[in-house]
Amino acid sequence: MLCARHVFRCFKWLERAGDRITGAAGPYFIGLAVILQAIGAASFFTVIQPSLPLRWLTTPPCILIALNLFMHYYYVCTVPPGFAQDEALLPGSGRLWASPSQRTSAGVRWSNRGITLLAANTTACRRCGLMRPERAHHCRICGRCVIKYDHHCPLPAGINQCVGLNNERHFVLFMAYLVLSTFFLSILGYCQALEAVGLTYSNNWPYMVPQLAYILTYMLSVVICIAVFIMLCWHLWGIARGETTVEAQDHEVYKRIARDRGDNFVNSFDLGKSTNLRLFFNIGPDGYPWYTLILPLRIMPYTDGRSWARREGFQRHQGIQEGEELTDDDGDDGGA
Repeated sequence: MLCARHVFRCFKWLERAGDRITGAAGPYFIGLAVILQAIGAASFFTVIQPSLPLRWLTTPPCILIALNLFMHYYYVCTVPPGFAQDEALLPGSGRLWASPSQRTSAGVRWSNRGITLLAANTTACRRCGLMRPERAHHCRICGRCVIKYDHHCPLPAGINQCVGLNNERHFVLFMAYLVLSTFFLSILGYCQALEAVGLTYSNNWPYMVPQLAYILTYMLSVVICIAVFIMLCWHLWGIARGETTVEAQDHEVYKRIARDRGDNFVNSFDLGKSTNLRLFFNIGPDGYPWYTLILPLRIMPYTDGRSWARREGFQRHQGIQEGEELTDDDGDDGGA
């Protein structure tokens, strides 16, 4: 027993050391991500794009994908995730902001038509001691509570901050456009990759990007496309179920608790796959136009995090009782 306690303390020390290293190295991850994206774009537009047929037709979609990739990465790195003690995010008025389908008041930005909006319960965080609304978790690296906390992301995207209520949409769209861009680079740049490694009869390489740089970029694009596609599918599945990454782990525990007492756990935030996706991306008659999914514009989330859409007739999750919710104490891994 004493040995197990020492082993546990050792792992906790390593965990905290990893948090400090991750936080300190975050800006370098951002620099690396920017360099890799720039090299990928240069490889595509100087090597692949000039050889595409109907360039007047194919070039605009390529530029739009690249623009979405860069802008959503910028947004997810610079938009605060939504700290529990901060003021609610207010909409901007610049050209980068989309206009909603209909004007709404501040706070909750979704009408009650067909959706029940209830004020979030508040609890005291066991780590920082501050009050926070429901669906907030404490991040060990940031040292603050984040509303609708998903995870802290130093890698692989290299955004150097948490993914939460205000920037989660940009994170998912960044992954989507990263998959699209690497997919098209991998498919359309196949012949140039064979030429770069010398597997064709042509010994001429008339492009600005060096052959070695293109080969490495092509190989990295294939790997990133597969890896990020899996991550994207996982996140979209969680969104369709009305839960974040941390909540998905918590809900597995709640299911066991409910099962042990002969009950069924029901996530009160799960309004059905279609509605969950519309609320997450905030599109539709009560949100923003659909074109905000293909234009790199900023929009507001459907709520400020002080109220949440719940299933009709549900005040809380079914299957768990008050006091059984998981918290971010020192033994909980939900903090980062």
